[in-house]
Amino acid sequence: TRILHRRADSYCRESKMRVLVGVKRVIDYAVKIRVKPDGSGVETNNVKMSMNPFCEIAVEEAVRLKEAGKATEVIAVSVGPEKSQETLRTALAMGADRAVHVKTDDDVQPLSIAKIFKALATKESPDLVVLGKQAIDGDNNQTGQMLSAMMKWPQGVFASKLELGDGSINVTREVDAGLETLKLNLPAVVTADLRLNEPRYTALPNIVKARKKPLETVSPADLGVDTTSSVKVVKVADPPTRAAGDRVADVDTLVSKLKNDAGVL
Repeated sequence: TRILHRRADSYCRESKMRVLVGVKRVIDYAVKIRVKPDGSGVETNNVKMSMNPFCEIAVEEAVRLKEAGKATEVIAVSVGPEKSQETLRTALAMGADRAVHVKTDDDVQPLSIAKIFKALATKESPDLVVLGKQAIDGDNNQTGQMLSAMMKWPQGVFASKLELGDGSINVTREVDAGLETLKLNLPAVVTADLRLNEPRYTALPNIVKARKKPLETVSPADLGVDTTSSVKVVKVADPPTRAAGDRVADVDTLVSKLKNDAGVL
């Protein structure tokens, strides 16, 4: 394990620790994706939606920090349409204390989301921001890194283990050579990988309690952020249909086809 230190400006942490965690509403991972007939995107009407799996892991880790007495408040944030509140209610049922819904129907890109989180971090003054490493719809893997740069906070991405210290946090992450541990001064930004934890099952009583927890709704304009996208989707298409395989009589025929037909030998 290699220990890396990220120096930051001196930071005095109060006894109360606040965690800001991001959640995104996406098509459920078990649903088969269908492309719209006009090729403008994927079909989302009458499709099961759920919390992005990496965001679910981020919420679980934030709640565990609170249950361990290391955090006193967990704030869940989602950027998206009206139905994103359902995802926030799930985060509240998991154990988050309150939620902020940044309501917009725009297709918000990672840079704009990072700007929104910067505005909220400036307002809420969290000690730690925990995000999923990426969303399974766009697979961009950009928001956490952009937010870290904007806030000038240290970052620990693809986290598989977190250990909170006095004014710092150790982030273990998997790299090609094995495991790398970063010691980050707080406040910091962390993005969650699959091995960080296994999210809990949300029980019905907690779902009922979540309806009474505060959920604030704001717009990107309220936070001074323009969500107009600079990226235009030209076309979305299904991958080409895979051709059926051929049965061969013997090994010699197989080698001949690989050499002469496929050209791989």
